[in-house]
Amino acid sequence: MGIEQKVAVITGASQGIGADLVKAYRDRNYRVVATSRSIKPSDDDAIVAVPGDIADRKTAERAIAEGVTRFGRIDTLVNNAGIFIPKPFTQYTEADYEAYLGTNIAGFFHITQLAIAEMEKRGNGHIVQVTTSLVDNPIAGVPSVLASLTKGGLNAATKSLAIEYAKRGIRVNAIALGTIKTPMHPVETHAQLDALHPIGRMGEISDVVDAILYLESANFVTGEILHVDGGQSAGH
Repeated sequence: MGIEQKVAVITGASQGIGADLVKAYRDRNYRVVATSRSIKPSDDDAIVAVPGDIADRKTAERAIAEGVTRFGRIDTLVNNAGIFIPKPFTQYTEADYEAYLGTNIAGFFHITQLAIAEMEKRGNGHIVQVTTSLVDNPIAGVPSVLASLTKGGLNAATKSLAIEYAKRGIRVNAIALGTIKTPMHPVETHAQLDALHPIGRMGEISDVVDAILYLESANFVTGEILHVDGGQSAGH
């Protein structure tokens, strides 16, 4: 394989949204660097798995280095890794706080910094953050202060990076999600979670993948926070 094929780096890639993004980018003939704590080696030569905690800069360094060494370039970074611990604000522990900062903030910072340094060499690239609609539209009964604190920071950073790198050929966007139907939501909670969305249902993983692939091909879109939330951001 020549180095003309594009290369995507996807964090939180072992399951759920991340695993489906790996498949979607491969279907578009991208080669993929997939990283997460529990990622397993792939039989596909065009996928390199990098296990590790994204909060650790060494994981980010290995992921970007593997992409460059194996595939010759970095074209796209999807910052999908994230945590959500719904608790009343006064019940958050110091460990909760550190976990949020580690995964949602440090994880974004380290790998994005390294990816941009590679993208600058080619004068082209695209970065997508996965955030939450709760940043702008908190919901009564869904305590989310630390999610809003950290993911809100990513929304702000998305716009700042988009402007900083607009003239260097690097686009930066985010998708702000509603509740997505994944195994973390037991079936018995689905009806309640469906009702949180004006269109009457939770999002599917495919809805998220479609939104990211849209941004991937939308060459005139940068600095966008695209709400994929079943209308939550529009009102109730």
